[in-house]
Amino acid sequence: MTHLTRLDIAMPDDWHVHLRQGEMLEQVLPYTAAHFGRAIVMPNLQPPVVHTADALAYRDSILAILPPNSSFQPLMTLYMTETTEAADVKAGFESGVITAVKLYPAGATTNSAAGVKDLEKIYPVLEVMQEIGMPFLVHGEVVDPQVDIFDREAVFIETKLMPLRVRFPQLNIVFEHLTTQEGVDYVLSCATHTAATLTPHHLVINRNAMLVGGIKPHYYCLPVAKRERHRLALRAAATCGDPRFFLGTDSAPHPVHAKETACGCAGIFNVANALAITAQVFEQENALDKFEGFVSLNGAAFYGLPVNTERLVLERQLKPQALPANLKLSTTEVQAFDPMMDLYWSVVS
Repeated sequence: MTHLTRLDIAMPDDWHVHLRQGEMLEQVLPYTAAHFGRAIVMPNLQPPVVHTADALAYRDSILAILPPNSSFQPLMTLYMTETTEAADVKAGFESGVITAVKLYPAGATTNSAAGVKDLEKIYPVLEVMQEIGMPFLVHGEVVDPQVDIFDREAVFIETKLMPLRVRFPQLNIVFEHLTTQEGVDYVLSCATHTAATLTPHHLVINRNAMLVGGIKPHYYCLPVAKRERHRLALRAAATCGDPRFFLGTDSAPHPVHAKETACGCAGIFNVANALAITAQVFEQENALDKFEGFVSLNGAAFYGLPVNTERLVLERQLKPQALPANLKLSTTEVQAFDPMMDLYWSVVS
């Protein structure tokens, strides 16, 4: 294979990102807007984005701080609760305000307390979503103290997702931030209507990053990184060219003091170097010819959206590139993700 040193691709999209709110939003948004044409914006704010009116207000707050010449488009989502109204979901989707609805099992991750405990209670909403072709974004973990945290994804597939798929065979499901071989196998077993996002950090770290040599809270995310065999399965899925897999950074910033505490927050801020990390992975897997599909084409196809017309160029540098600087806020900072490997790729235009 020719050794590529320049990648000229359609502007990528981020199909899973946490932009937060307030000062954090103001600081993290420029990174996403610089490298992505669109992004699926997660709704787990405080309070969560549960109604179309909430999403409109949140979208307005995002658009208000974009530079005048920016073409970045935030794609808004609703936070599914057991009292979500199907009529509001349908109206939001058909008006173009809402792109998808997100399932957080109650207690599964940051700001998920208002999430769903009993899936059957949301069946009426899912019926409508299936009818109108609206994507259902799934945080695929069970929340059960009897289930080992490293098994939560596999158990969710068997006990929750497979029965849900039987009940709603035409529902468009995105299995968010896969972390296991079982997750990859499940997506590959589905003929249609199922896709998955993969994060840059799960492609490059396993659970040793978080646990060996002392607890390293800046590598703690949910779902947690798993064994090495799972990481290798994710890399194979990302780089195989299958259109059911696409990039969702799951960039989730937290202040340093909230990470380095007795009960550290789950989340990794990776958007500043997400494309460089992903390009490095694809180079390592001899799959740079599949890179554009993963970051720019596959997600748009699944969501039924046009490919971005703008272009983005990455170049391979002769020397390893410095890590992004930590993000400075007025009273704290956010640590940028260190992938624990040299990165030679950088976005140049």
